[in-house]
Amino acid sequence: MPALIPANIRAVVFDAYGTLFDVHSAVARHAAQVGPEAARLSEIWRAKQLEYSWVLSLAGRYEPFWSLTEKALDYAFARCSTADYSVRPLLLDAYRSLDAYPEVRTTLQALRARSLRTAILSNGDPAMLSASVSSAGLGEDLDAVVSVDAAKIFKTSPDAYHLALEELSLNLDEIVFVSSNRWDIAGAAVFGFTTIWVNRLGMPDEYTDIPPHAVIDTLEGLL
Repeated sequence: MPALIPANIRAVVFDAYGTLFDVHSAVARHAAQVGPEAARLSEIWRAKQLEYSWVLSLAGRYEPFWSLTEKALDYAFARCSTADYSVRPLLLDAYRSLDAYPEVRTTLQALRARSLRTAILSNGDPAMLSASVSSAGLGEDLDAVVSVDAAKIFKTSPDAYHLALEELSLNLDEIVFVSSNRWDIAGAAVFGFTTIWVNRLGMPDEYTDIPPHAVIDTLEGLL
């Protein structure tokens, strides 16, 4: 087993959006129809989707992530005046079948070949995750797909991370949590997971007082 994953680890739990699935692939598929503000629209869509999840959690409220995804897209359209609103249904359909990063399936299979269990722990609601996993053909490569919907609160709440322990019947020190979102890594580390940050875009570090166990460029770094 590679030194990156401690010997006591029995499962590798992945964030979904941005880690396994490219959140910008929905807009990328229809960029020509969206227009010149396509990239800006996609960035605002993602930023607001996350912002809404944090605000609701702090306020003690909850809505399914799909509802936040729709509201965030509407806000993004309101900010991008040249974007073609008629493409909205196509973008939402595309979000249900986001592109998986090219190394995802081979990484999951390699981890399972080493007798490690693999799972998703995501803000996405069950229907969203089921559609994305099915579209990417990852169903047989995952032991569990866990949605925070079961706790009715989003990450970075400890209640959200605790769902992985319940689903896998494992202890904190038996799970590695992998995410491309630095805020997610911080939340998981505070909860007590061993964390690995997938810094795909070479972003500067944040939450430096809550460091990850390791930093990799792509999921292939796990191998």
